[in-house]
Formats: sequence, structure tokens, C-alpha cells
Amino acid sequence: MKSIAGKTVLLTGATGGIGVYIARALAKENATVVAVSRSVDKLKKICSDVTILGGKGISVPFDISQVNELPNLVNHVSQVAGQIDIVINNAAIEKYRPFQHYTLEEIQSILTTNLIAGMELTRLILPSMIVRNRGHIVNIASGSGKKGAPFNSVYSASKAGLIMWTDALRQELAETNVGVSVVCPGYTNAGMFHAFGLAAPKLAKVSPPTDVAKAVLLAIKQNEPEVMLDGILTRLLFSNIQLFPKFGDRIFRWIGVTELNKTCAENQMRG
Repeated sequence: MKSIAGKTVLLTGATGGIGVYIARALAKENATVVAVSRSVDKLKKICSDVTILGGKGISVPFDISQVNELPNLVNHVSQVAGQIDIVINNAAIEKYRPFQHYTLEEIQSILTTNLIAGMELTRLILPSMIVRNRGHIVNIASGSGKKGAPFNSVYSASKAGLIMWTDALRQELAETNVGVSVVCPGYTNAGMFHAFGLAAPKLAKVSPPTDVAKAVLLAIKQNEPEVMLDGILTRLLFSNIQLFPKFGDRIFRWIGVTELNKTCAENQMRG
């Protein structure tokens, strides 16, 4: 089992959603958390939390979607924190829309933030991990990457890409001590539906974000290929939809995923 104590962890999306909980969980493991986010004020808060909980917090304000500037980010982190032992690609944006109402800019923004940025950041850091023959990459994906979420199609595409890229990269690095994991949180209390005051689909398991943070630690410590927090019914659905896609569509309509996402889209577009 890998130890996280004393390791330097680069965490993107550190100030929003589950990122805050992941940072706190890492702090309790006595890690150095290099927190990356656009919000300077929120970064100060989470780095303070990290320090109080026993870790070391380093604030790095940066817009992860500026992929051409990522080499500068990596160089800066190396200067202020030293070698990077663990990368957690958590930054993501989610915009609910009927597909025809997305703009090209929105499509590019979602794919860049959710998929391309993590790929490029990993590409830049991975060579040093391979040389040292140690390190870990964790990609935060979603059940929406297992079964497409209606009215959230571009997000689904980005998370499906993240899952498949993780799978391929893990196989490439199988002969090394560099681990690669994907975590699929499922529905959480930090999700968009919760922000709109809506109930989760019936039969869906809703996990507290602290459980997602624990899953990330588990993925690193035990070098798990994939950790899913979805309930058993959702897991069964995911395991069968490739063979029976129409069945999966009917289940999504029955448990209320389609209607919930449509409502989220209406609310988000009004906002």
C-alpha cells in the first residue's frame, strides 16, 4: 500500500465541489497540497484548512483551461514545491443544455477543461515520474462517462474520454511503478442537481463528498484502476448497457435521470 504522507500532490479544481474535500483528506494524510484554482480568496481558505489539518497548503492561482500556459504552471509548481508525486485532475465544468443550444465556445470550453487540460498536465509531468519510477495520476470522471447523460451530452463526452484515456494510459505504464486511476463519484451532495434544490433520481445512491475524497485516497494507496461510488443498481446498469443500450435508455427515463437533467438545463439556461 502506498503512503501519501510527505508526498506533493497537484490538485486542480481545488476550491470547488469535491475538490475542497479531497484537499482536506490529503491534509489529514500529511501531504503537501498544491491547490490550483482561479479563485485567489478560495485558495487562501483551502490552504489554511490544509495547514490546520496537518498538511502543507500551497496556493497557485491558475486557469487550467489555458492549456498553452500549462508548462508555466508546471515550472512554477516545481520551483515552489519541488517534484510532483501525485496529480489529481479534478477541475471540471458542467453545462446542461439541449445539444443544439450549445455554442461552439461552450463545447470547446467543456472539453478543454474536463479532458484536454488533464491530458496535457499529465503529459508534462509524467516524464519525471517515469524517470523516478514512482508517482500516481488520478482522474476524476463520472458515471456520465459510462452512460451518456441526456441534456449533458458534452460533459458526458468529456468524461467518457477521460475514462478511456485513463484505461489506455494505465496499460502503457503497467511495467512501471507509476499508478493511474479513475474515480467515478456518482451523485453527490455537491452536485449540480443539489445546487438547484432538486432531488436525485429514484434508486440513485447519493454520496457525501467526503466519501469521494476517501475513494481518491483509496485509489492512490491501493493503486486501484477504477473506483466507483455508484450503487449496485447503477453498476449493473453500466455493465449491461453496451449489450442492451435501449434498456439503458428506458431505465434512465424510469428513474428520472432524463427529466432531472432537462430541469437542470432549463434552470441553468435561465440563469
